[in-house]
Amino acid sequence: MSKAGRYGGTFAHKDIAFEFGMWISPKFKLLLIKEFERLKKEEQKQLGWNAKRELSKINYRIHTSAIKNNLIPKELTREEINYIYAEEADVINMALFGATAKKWKEENKSKNGNIRDHASIDELICLANLENLNAVFINDGISQAIRLERLNKIAISQMKILSESNKKYLKNEINK
Repeated sequence: MSKAGRYGGTFAHKDIAFEFGMWISPKFKLLLIKEFERLKKEEQKQLGWNAKRELSKINYRIHTSAIKNNLIPKELTREEINYIYAEEADVINMALFGATAKKWKEENKSKNGNIRDHASIDELICLANLENLNAVFINDGISQAIRLERLNKIAISQMKILSESNKKYLKNEINK
């Protein structure tokens, strides 16, 4: 669309403008293609992280069910029940991250969300595994102290494995 006179100009849909710009300038075309590729890579990373975050949320339901069925007496108040759930979530947080949710929040006041919202993909995979294992340990009647020790050993082992597999993957990508 063209408009003459004051405040006039040529206006086009962005797709047409991009095509015109790419036709005029090969440098612009290359920049546009590179930026598109970068955005798609970022989008894929984010999708992977979101999927794993959702998986850990689903596994959290398994974890909370084990807590509800094995650790919460019927006569507790809502506040006491919430404390037990938070304490058990912190067992996982301590095993994997080495900090409770409260301690992490105090040390990261500028960050929005919680410790799990800032976890890497590897940490989210490990987190999902730890929640399932802790649910099994709770169902088996294992004490919290022993569960924490076992879960920490498992977290260390799994994070080493995931870290090594990522290093191999990165080497393979670089050598392509």
